[in-house]
Amino acid sequence: MDSPRLARIGDAAIGLIAREGLRGLTHRGVDREAELPPGSTSYYARTRLALLELAIARMVELDDGHLARPVEGPDDAAEAIAAFLHHSVTDGRTRTLARYELALEATRRPELRAAYDRGGRQLREHAATVLTKLGAVEPEAHVRTLVGWCEGIAFDALAGAGGEPSREELAAGARSLLCTVLGGR
Repeated sequence: MDSPRLARIGDAAIGLIAREGLRGLTHRGVDREAELPPGSTSYYARTRLALLELAIARMVELDDGHLARPVEGPDDAAEAIAAFLHHSVTDGRTRTLARYELALEATRRPELRAAYDRGGRQLREHAATVLTKLGAVEPEAHVRTLVGWCEGIAFDALAGAGGEPSREELAAGARSLLCTVLGGR
């Protein structure tokens, strides 16, 4: 985010979406959540769409910060994936729940879909870069498998019946998936 205030507004919007759903997201509600003077959110995000896009941009920024760690081989990549997933279902749970809310809303609102897809492409490009570095023959094809596995694990942990997986369990699963994707490397 360009400013600490925008980040604060984005964080507050994410928190409201996760806690109350999209119906609970209002400019005034974000002002209260962020402990900002009335009208602050409206100054930065004039419309509801702009506020939703700001929340998505903040989520992508936070995810990028979590994924910035360079990896040095399949085991290291598995540990990085496990760390990201574990964070997504524990300390980063709020962001993951908000992302699910926004994903569903994006299926109904094409103007939001564009912003949501931009964020998703960024994550997938990062995954393709890592898979390429690890020697994947078809990294773009395997990105869908990797992202789908991660999404399924997170959804099952937060909204399904799977419960919270341990970091060790996640690392073992990621190792197994990477071994398959990388052809046994």
